[in-house]
Amino acid sequence: MKDPRIQQLAKNLIQYSVKLQKGEKILIENFGLQKELVTALVKEAYEAGGLPFVSLKDHTVDRSLLMGASEEQYELIAQFEANVMKEMDAYIGLRAGDNIFEQSDVPAEKMKIQGDTVGKKVHREIRVPKTKWVVLRYPTESMAQLSKMSKEAFEDFYFNVCNLDYGKMNKAMDSLVELMNKTDKVQLIGKDTNLTFSIKDIPAVKCAGEMNIPDGEVFTAPVRDSVNGVITYNTPSPYQGFTFENVKLTFENGKIVDATANDTERINHIFDTDEGARFVGEFAIGVNPYIQHPMQDILFDEKIDGSFHFTPGECYEEAYNGNHSNIHWDMVMIQRPEYGGGEIYFDDMLIRKDGRFVIKELEALNPENLK
Repeated sequence: MKDPRIQQLAKNLIQYSVKLQKGEKILIENFGLQKELVTALVKEAYEAGGLPFVSLKDHTVDRSLLMGASEEQYELIAQFEANVMKEMDAYIGLRAGDNIFEQSDVPAEKMKIQGDTVGKKVHREIRVPKTKWVVLRYPTESMAQLSKMSKEAFEDFYFNVCNLDYGKMNKAMDSLVELMNKTDKVQLIGKDTNLTFSIKDIPAVKCAGEMNIPDGEVFTAPVRDSVNGVITYNTPSPYQGFTFENVKLTFENGKIVDATANDTERINHIFDTDEGARFVGEFAIGVNPYIQHPMQDILFDEKIDGSFHFTPGECYEEAYNGNHSNIHWDMVMIQRPEYGGGEIYFDDMLIRKDGRFVIKELEALNPENLK
């Protein structure tokens, strides 16, 4: 028997996330060959009167291409994929895989070729600004292992997270957006962390199931040169096939001037990618009530209840601070008591303590009110 939760997820993605309309073209791109959900998405797209297109890819094949990649080759790949993306009104990116470390041995210069071509010319320049898009994961045994759950328990968790009432969450976020839009100074405090920066005049944007599934964050960006202090992330952070831990960053006037981790040489090599890699492009507060612990998958980890992420690299157009980079690295800090606690202050007013909002207008975002 087919799992009815899959069809419900497909319906939510087509009707709520991308709001596909009659006659609109949608590209369904699947890394990992999850045919059941792809088939359900095609069915829902047709029922909405849309025109679905499907691209099936595989991480192992992608790795083999990257190992011998040349700039000329990937410029042609980017041109090919850009021509397709230009024709689309909507995009659903479905990611699944058996091994999150599949590309861990791909040389950094090869990953950079992909980022400079397909990443930039297809996704950052066309898909993100010009289509209605949503990106999601699909439950696999690998993800269950990372979550330290059985596959059945993980699937229950996954569908609770992905099929929650995002419309309710959307409304609950309005007060946080309003407050962030009035805020100048932000201070983040936690274990080995004391960081200050300004978000003045940079818009706050709510994310409630329309661009990521799972979702549950409100993001903005710091004024580029305003970040000062130290942050120590308490969540493992996979990037370019390697999991970084104990990441500690020191900022002076917006720039990372010192970075240490379980592989300090490797992390500094990433931050030396370009000038913008040592500045921050995003600050976001996570509120998904069903995501409590990290699982080394950023689409989940950045939404963890009681967390925030502070992101070196490229900023978003919607919350523009002028920083540009080929990297965008969401690094997460959890502030619930079992992770060491912490506080968030807006203009010297405490708004969240140990992962819970403490002012009345934001209480609707505490987990018991979002389930």
